[in-house]
Amino acid sequence: MRSDAGEDRLALGAAAGDRSALAALLDAYYEPIHRMAWRWCRSADLAEDVAQDVCVKIAGAIRNFKGDAAFSTWVWRITYNATLDHMRRSRRLLPMPDTDLMALIDSAPCETQLSPESNAIDGDLWREVHALPPQQRDAVLLIYAEDMSHAEAALVMGCTEKTVSWHLHTARKTLRNRLEAAE
Repeated sequence: MRSDAGEDRLALGAAAGDRSALAALLDAYYEPIHRMAWRWCRSADLAEDVAQDVCVKIAGAIRNFKGDAAFSTWVWRITYNATLDHMRRSRRLLPMPDTDLMALIDSAPCETQLSPESNAIDGDLWREVHALPPQQRDAVLLIYAEDMSHAEAALVMGCTEKTVSWHLHTARKTLRNRLEAAE
């Protein structure tokens, strides 16, 4: 979800103390925040905890929002950091059931129903993505699952676009090797 100028104005209003503007923003972003957290931690309970924590953090930090970056980028950065913090604290990644896979990738734009073989390949791919080193995993999830540009992912990850591109390049190579070895 990318914010628009109207949303950024709403965020600036919330930063100035408009409680209804803050409530509107939290309502609009709760589901995308939860979805992003779920993609990382693969646990509905942990994603719910992260989403609630992010909403509290946004409410506490909204006064610091100056509009230098898009509101959505600001939210994704908070969500990304909160998710990683929760994952570190929990020190576990739960196995993702194959039945939840299509919810994870929101079904690629495809007119036909995917075959069981395609679902199995997608399941293997996403399991391998979650097995990547953290920065590679994060770059892949931000670019491909969250549909961010390299620039947006760089802002969220706190690195340069070139670093994001390098993580993606390395991840693709690793994934290709792992998936070929599994055949």
